[in-house]
Amino acid sequence: MNIPQKVTVKEVGPRDGLQNEQEMISTEDKVEWINQLSETGLSYIEISSFVHPKWVPQLGDALEVAKAIKRKKDITYAALVPNRKGLERALEANVDEVSIFMSASESHNKKNINKSIEETFPVFQEVVNEAKQEQKSVRGYLSTVFGCPYEGSVSIDNTLRVCHELFEMGIDELSIGDTIGVANPVQVEHVLKTMDKYFNKDHLALHFHNTHGTALANVLTALQLGYHTFDSALGGLGGCPYAKGASGNLATDDLLYMLQGMNVNTGIEHERLLDAGQFIQQKMNKSLPSHHMQILNKGGASQ
Repeated sequence: MNIPQKVTVKEVGPRDGLQNEQEMISTEDKVEWINQLSETGLSYIEISSFVHPKWVPQLGDALEVAKAIKRKKDITYAALVPNRKGLERALEANVDEVSIFMSASESHNKKNINKSIEETFPVFQEVVNEAKQEQKSVRGYLSTVFGCPYEGSVSIDNTLRVCHELFEMGIDELSIGDTIGVANPVQVEHVLKTMDKYFNKDHLALHFHNTHGTALANVLTALQLGYHTFDSALGGLGGCPYAKGASGNLATDDLLYMLQGMNVNTGIEHERLLDAGQFIQQKMNKSLPSHHMQILNKGGASQ
């Protein structure tokens, strides 16, 4: 099987994993969890979001979390920003990377950002310009590439148009999202082979959700096409507040198990990762949905 020998796993649990949780997690517990994640060998952790607390109350303490965590120099600590005001707070928090986000479908973009796709571009151009002036890298998230909760299928032409605009703005990397977890390997192959004609896969990442249990199958398809950067959330945490029915993210622990079994290097220590998973599920007072957390919860062996 022709796959990359090394894969970068970007942990999005503290942001994308927690954003949809109704039970409030204390700032102290978020900080401790991120500190534990920093000891696992991860090279990238998305720690929070600087959106208005009215929209995502769970992450209203983004600034406090960012200032309190123990940072390691070989880890990129990133955060989501919706606009210039959010960027100002992210810069105050001294995050390493800022992430902007929009959708490939018009309806989801309006629901998620309260703007049309065309109205979103100038807002983010301003964010990118200012972030670059402050020597920060910028990541883009593109939601609903493989399906929209409001429109159903999404045209690949829509996806390509938004991708071109975002890269023209000057973003460093773009994460291609299966927001509601409807993608299948054949669709993933078609989308990625099309994108290969226009973009360098070294500047693309994949962000799969596991709503229908196809996330790992989709990862394998992407790996065979040479893609090597994947977003995931420990324990399979997550879901989109503006995508009804969207369940958890691809689980970091399950992804790591598959990659390690295939002799793909990630630099992550599985046991430490699982310890961090057990910590946050205890603080959330609920069982996390990943296969590995379920095995541990039933008293089974982790390997």
